[in-house]
Amino acid sequence: MIPTRKRIFILIFLIVTLGLLLRILLFPQQLLVLKEEPNYRRASGGAPLPVLVTVFYEALCPDSKYFITKQLLTAYKVAAPIMEVQLVPYGKAHTTTDDEGKLIFDCQHGPTECQANTYHACAAEVIDDPLIRLEVVTCMIRDNRIPKDAMHKCAKQYNVENIDLIQKCFDSDHGSELLKLNGDATNALRPPVKFIPTITIDGSQGRQESILKDLLSEVCKATGGSEAAKSICKKL
Repeated sequence: MIPTRKRIFILIFLIVTLGLLLRILLFPQQLLVLKEEPNYRRASGGAPLPVLVTVFYEALCPDSKYFITKQLLTAYKVAAPIMEVQLVPYGKAHTTTDDEGKLIFDCQHGPTECQANTYHACAAEVIDDPLIRLEVVTCMIRDNRIPKDAMHKCAKQYNVENIDLIQKCFDSDHGSELLKLNGDATNALRPPVKFIPTITIDGSQGRQESILKDLLSEVCKATGGSEAAKSICKKL
């Protein structure tokens, strides 16, 4: 006969295991929000991987607009082989739920920014090509006064074929879920966000002032001296 203490331990173990399995089955999208950033420098075979630049921003923020249009897109066009971009539109927004469990967002620059942030989040998920994704987001942030019009105009300008998927994402609960996950990732930053945009390079906020003024130079410093990086960065 199994002792009482051992039976209790087995019961607790089974309950915890069942709970974890249920979470994985019911909420798989919440288990990973952003890519693993620490130790991002080299693959298992030793080949250098791109520097991961993660941009925490707001769609109606003038400083975010300036960084994306003047620094991010320019740097990526030069350094695409050594640089990967991850976009996290949310900024200093707040997320709550109503009595029915619906997600409610309060954005720094008002309801229009919440709409624009959601369109940006949906576009970032739907558009596979990294350059086109960045060009569409850059185009939208130049004029987000009517977010829906901005998305459709910019997606058509860059020949995005699955515009309807971006709109469906926005119209469905999925768009709100993406924005919430962006909020979770933004709020998890350490040190906490004080300025928008905040940029991390391979997970580190590093020297924000330098990153915001000369992103390409900071990316080059983080590459580890690969041959591709030397070819791109030698002109700086």
